[in-house]
Amino acid sequence: MADPDNLEYYIKFPNPNFNYNQHNNDSDFVFVVDEDKIPVILLFGWAGCEDKYLSKYSQIYEEKGLITIRYTAPIKCLFWKRYRMIAIADKILKLLLDLNFESHPVIVHCFSNGGAFLYHNFSLASEKSTQQIQIKGVIFDSAPGKRRILSLYKAISAILGGNIFYNFSISVFMTMFLSVIWMYEVWLSLDKSYNGSLSLYNWLQDIEYFAEYRKNKGVEVSTLCFEKSPHVKHYSCHREEYVNSVCSFINKCLNGKTI
Repeated sequence: MADPDNLEYYIKFPNPNFNYNQHNNDSDFVFVVDEDKIPVILLFGWAGCEDKYLSKYSQIYEEKGLITIRYTAPIKCLFWKRYRMIAIADKILKLLLDLNFESHPVIVHCFSNGGAFLYHNFSLASEKSTQQIQIKGVIFDSAPGKRRILSLYKAISAILGGNIFYNFSISVFMTMFLSVIWMYEVWLSLDKSYNGSLSLYNWLQDIEYFAEYRKNKGVEVSTLCFEKSPHVKHYSCHREEYVNSVCSFINKCLNGKTI
């Protein structure tokens, strides 16, 4: 379990001899990058995400020679110790600055509402900082979504445990309260007008509503709807299409093209 007091992150740098002109076996996609300012991909996991699952996504970018940083916020900070998210976001920003990444292009890839909420706090920390980082775009995988009430209830119920009647009443109350607060905060993050965003979702998730909201705010938005894949399982069900879409999006962000 991630410790909010000690940032439990995972970082991976490309091989110094990585050939950015080569094609790998998985895709013909190649990034044209400044090797002195290699793009950084921040991956923010969903609530309760284990790193062994998040690492499968970071591998997409590592195979392309990009720097990856993975982090999943502790469940208790996403639900009832939410004030700690500010400190976590500040630590992530400080990490980037300590690594001298302020001149590197940064892409955020966040998953579900847990990742989107962390992104919200990270964007606020970036705004307040006197040292700016170059956020070029955001990928929303299965987020933000309005219909995750049942998942939120199950997560809270599992954490509380104990007597079934006490558990049910407290879980229902916390679910209703947190769903309203969480969605409001995630909505605020959608106002950040970075170069663009890519939303990956299935037809059961109300992602198009949020994508349209961002478009109306003047943000360039791309969307990709998968017909038959579960929540945060689009990559495992549609590997080739998923990889091509995120790589194409990042390439456009890095080259300053309209998305």
